[in-house]
Amino acid sequence: MFILIIAVLLFAGGLKVFNYIYTYDSYSQRNVVKKQREFINALLPAANDVQRRYNILVSISLAQAILESNWGTSQLSSQYNNLYGVKATGNVPSVNLSTQEFVNGEFITITGRFRVYDSWSESVESHALLLVNGTDWNHNQYKDVLDSDNYVAAAKGLQADGYATDPTYTSKIIEIIKKYKLYQYDKQTNTTGGSSNETTGR
Repeated sequence: MFILIIAVLLFAGGLKVFNYIYTYDSYSQRNVVKKQREFINALLPAANDVQRRYNILVSISLAQAILESNWGTSQLSSQYNNLYGVKATGNVPSVNLSTQEFVNGEFITITGRFRVYDSWSESVESHALLLVNGTDWNHNQYKDVLDSDNYVAAAKGLQADGYATDPTYTSKIIEIIKKYKLYQYDKQTNTTGGSSNETTGR
């Protein structure tokens, strides 16, 4: 009888421990989802604006920011408001940080000079202008991205136009857009300056 009572108590205690772990994990997951939603909502106004003015899909702006900044938690984005890893040229606010580049079939760590921004919105705008204005040697560098009317074509354009050295960049962008349904925002602002009847989520 004594052994039976001990076994019952241990079983009950185990249930409490399991329940605590389950509750904690559920809370952690909800917290992560909330932070992700807050990050998306924080960027939506600026992303909608650059879609309206430059024809850069909202889903592309958001997915690149998520991937490049790890949801705004990277040092470059959290301390210097640079969401996209935009490099600095000329006399502009900048910081030198380590970064990874894909060279000769492998990732290597180098030190890069990156832009420093006053806000995430400024970073979204700067990223858009980079795509619009291209590079010093090719002003039409990102033409495939700008001419795309869907996120799959735009993501492929980023890779084809040499935006990133990572050979899996396109697939990562598409996966993020699909997973978080970022494509839903692409129809909410048109390029003529008007807004659709759908909610913007701002």
